[in-house]
Amino acid sequence: MRIYILRHGLAGEADDPAWAGRDNERPLTEKGERKIRKLAKALRRRELIFEQILSSPYVRARQTAEIVAETLGLAEALGVSEHLQPGADHGKLIDELAESSQLQNVLLVGHEPHLSQLMSLLISGDLQGVALTLKKGGLGKLRVEGEIQAGRCASLEWLLPPSPLKGKR
Repeated sequence: MRIYILRHGLAGEADDPAWAGRDNERPLTEKGERKIRKLAKALRRRELIFEQILSSPYVRARQTAEIVAETLGLAEALGVSEHLQPGADHGKLIDELAESSQLQNVLLVGHEPHLSQLMSLLISGDLQGVALTLKKGGLGKLRVEGEIQAGRCASLEWLLPPSPLKGKR
């Protein structure tokens, strides 16, 4: 299984009083939407196809996942996982992924530091074992050989900030 991990795009500021107590409702900004559309087009040019796209239920992550799914023509692959929201149990997310172990390519869309901790756990067996940070719109790729489990089961193939995926095509 190849697990692609995408942090949501640029969103409204967390300290904006408009979102006080409603962090889960912060949407992507116009700039955030534009950048995610460019990313999604770059994924399409590279012919990446995901059999499953799982998103955090937070608005900004769902919008990010929806843009990618729409651009790639994969609306039927799109789903929401409560286990991708900030502070969720990594073990439950891993269990959810294990249920889909027959899939080749899965995209997870969520938040920091939850995603970096997940990557660290799968690579090293420890939430803090590997120091990683995904920028907004950043994308990583893990390869899992064998069974996915809450421990060392994956290798990091690459980790990209948004800018290397830009293209003029």
